[in-house]
Amino acid sequence: MSFFNSITVNASWMSFERMVCRFLVYDGFSGVRLVGQTNDKGADIIAHKAGKRWLVQVKHWKIPIGVDVLQQTLDASRYYQAQVPVVIALKGFQESAIKQRNVLLQNHIPMQLWSASDLIKRANGFSDTYPFGNPDEIFEKRDYQEEAIQLLIQECVISKVNRALIVMATGLGKTHVLFEFIRRFRLLKEVKVLFIAHTNALVAQLEQNMWTYLKSSEETLIWNGYEPQNYSSLSRASSVFACLNSVSSYIDNGFELPHFDIIAIDECHHVSDNGMYGRIIDNLKAGTDTGPKLIGVTATPWRQDQSDISAYFGDPLISIDMITGLKRGFLSNIEYRMYTDNIDWHSLKSLHGEKLSPRGINRTLFISNWDDAVVLELKKAWNSQDNPRSIVFCGIIDHAIMMRDKINALGFCRAEAIYSKLPNGKVMESSERNKILCDFHDGRIQVVCAVDIFNEGIDVPDVNIVVFQRVTHSRRIFIQQLGRGLRLSKGKKKVLVLDFVSDIRRFAAGISLKDSLKGKPAFVNIDHKVEFCKVGGSDEKAETFLREWLEDVAAIEDAQEDASILKFPPAYE
Repeated sequence: MSFFNSITVNASWMSFERMVCRFLVYDGFSGVRLVGQTNDKGADIIAHKAGKRWLVQVKHWKIPIGVDVLQQTLDASRYYQAQVPVVIALKGFQESAIKQRNVLLQNHIPMQLWSASDLIKRANGFSDTYPFGNPDEIFEKRDYQEEAIQLLIQECVISKVNRALIVMATGLGKTHVLFEFIRRFRLLKEVKVLFIAHTNALVAQLEQNMWTYLKSSEETLIWNGYEPQNYSSLSRASSVFACLNSVSSYIDNGFELPHFDIIAIDECHHVSDNGMYGRIIDNLKAGTDTGPKLIGVTATPWRQDQSDISAYFGDPLISIDMITGLKRGFLSNIEYRMYTDNIDWHSLKSLHGEKLSPRGINRTLFISNWDDAVVLELKKAWNSQDNPRSIVFCGIIDHAIMMRDKINALGFCRAEAIYSKLPNGKVMESSERNKILCDFHDGRIQVVCAVDIFNEGIDVPDVNIVVFQRVTHSRRIFIQQLGRGLRLSKGKKKVLVLDFVSDIRRFAAGISLKDSLKGKPAFVNIDHKVEFCKVGGSDEKAETFLREWLEDVAAIEDAQEDASILKFPPAYE
């Protein structure tokens, strides 16, 4: 039986849409994106096949679909610039809709009408195998990933240890390690897994990424605030992908969870800063001899509050940080430029005291505005990359919009600003955000000026220019943002990082990165570079001064705003 048979019988409209996405993936579509939300302008799914963008409208109606839905789908196709419009209906189509589709075909508009019964027949034609072949054969073999998978098998299957932690930097494949371990475990016995993540977006992404590791008969389930689940439905699926809040509320309300063999927590560095995780782990006795196995994966295990996730997961079975990934060639070559033009060296004379805080230094040392120089440097860097694609990290929405306009005014590429709902109340409609992401995926947009997007869980391997204009005092967020450009991709030679962040701790991070990349292995063809520079070229004098000043680089890099750890510098001539 196909996954599609069981899900359409009593499916919610949301699960129906997801199963259509899974069907498209199994049917050879690429870039499948579920976009259906409030104000989606008539699009539920965007996908790509045969060099064309397809727009899919999914109707979970209990009656056949009429002509009006076809017109809505055509309007949505124009908005999203899709070449092939598709309507998928649970209960089929009215005769008038079929006649209208035929008229559209005669006018060279390739409108597709698919009923749920059509999809079930086609899905039943899928063999009960993995959609793209055996995962341990189709993915590029990396020794460290196989080592991690074997360590999980040794600890959790053979030695029957009930907890494990995998730490791998962004781009190194920690999710692949987790999913491939579970797939191989299931070759030995039936295993029910509860995946937990702290946001609905991550939950949805995890489920979609898992499809490659599932046979067509294996059912999945999403559990979030929009699709409440009961004991029966949670018991049915072999893989349940749940949002933290949903699981916590279920337990807090006194309901009992069905048996799970594994509790897997993605981005598990959040466990120590959210009491809900602790209550769930305690309630299920996860990680103990009498409870399910507890497995955590993260790229950034450290916390600014110094809390320790090893109390839940134990010491990491394997830990590969960004520096190791760079030095071993598992991440893209990096050319990192830290710009010093914004430093007002003369202001140092106004500083007094034995020790200075980062807040005090930043307020005194840095000139506030240099957006035009940033755009000009991006333009100069543009032609140095093959097929340039860029993310510009901005701090606030107004700044992202301004940077978008300045970039577009120079005409060397097309830029858009992208953001989600922020505390100040400004919101980008989901239709606009999804259209930008689709256009960025297809290369119709080459630059996105982002605010609080692309931090966790979004893969953009083609990005080869990263621009930092956002001050972040979180080492974790900085590493996650930098990781957006470090993923390997076909034809990608290096990632160019232009760092314009005016914060003394960022300079400490730059020095640390440069020193860490020294002594690269001779057998790996990599050429990393970290340099301090001005708009006009290298600024070695500034680097020398900063090295003398920032004696304890590690302490400064992680310092809080008012920490008094910076020594008063000598005069800078």
